[in-house]
Amino acid sequence: MDRFQAMTAFVHVVETGSFSAAARLLQVGQPAVSKTVANLEAQLGVRLLVRSTRGLTPTEAGQRFHEHARVALQEADEAELAARGAGRGLSGQLRLSAAPTFARLHVIPHLPRFLGLHPELSIDMVLDDRPIDLVAEGIDVSLRMGHLDESGAVARRLARSRRSVLATPAYLARAGRPAVPADLAGHEALLFTQTAQAWSFRRDAIETSVAVRGRVRLSAAEGVRAAVLADMGLTIASDWMFAPELGDGRVERVLSDWSLPDIDLWAVYPTGRLASAKARAFAGFMEEALRGPLAAGADALDGA
Repeated sequence: MDRFQAMTAFVHVVETGSFSAAARLLQVGQPAVSKTVANLEAQLGVRLLVRSTRGLTPTEAGQRFHEHARVALQEADEAELAARGAGRGLSGQLRLSAAPTFARLHVIPHLPRFLGLHPELSIDMVLDDRPIDLVAEGIDVSLRMGHLDESGAVARRLARSRRSVLATPAYLARAGRPAVPADLAGHEALLFTQTAQAWSFRRDAIETSVAVRGRVRLSAAEGVRAAVLADMGLTIASDWMFAPELGDGRVERVLSDWSLPDIDLWAVYPTGRLASAKARAFAGFMEEALRGPLAAGADALDGA
């Protein structure tokens, strides 16, 4: 039995909670994973997993083995990279996740350069506006915006963007341009289901909050973009989300003398794992890329 493959299979089983999920990540059949773990238990002479109504749970011995195996696999990855040398670049597969709109505008355009730096690397990208289970999906690194709900998340802040109230010139010509935040109550707001319906503003020492209304709610940022560009209303969004349109005037900021809380972009790594060299390299690459002119309409970013 290949010890490295057995350790890899066991770590995936523990972190996904099932043989079938681990098999999908390893791209093998479930019986092969079950047999590998059974052979590992036989070789070690201890039971590593127990079945319960909640699925597979590691025994005390299994927990200890998982922790050491996880570190050993990470160190093997680092050793391979060191042996190859920095000039050889990264290899294997990098599985990452991001919001579809952000990925389309600010990640995918940079991928040719990243892949050019690492010819032996492939990328598997999961696009979803909602946070996903990084361990269950086998994600190496996730790009997430806003507040991180996971208190134990391992994360690195990559950049910060300004947020504004945005609308097209055609909508503003029809509905009028709000002069103060209170005016928003009379406008058609395009609401992203993941954001609050009360918008908070600040100017100097003055803070105010406005409850907005709208007949259209959308569950995806791409839908919000389409609705704004169809002159249906105004919305609150990061400059990242409308970078091309802010640049060419198809979308305008309103209430520019009032500020909204900025939004952060994070590289989030699976809890309980050491970040792989590939994940760290990609996060560093994106941090550098988002300082460039492609990122967010000139004045929006503050790299962190």
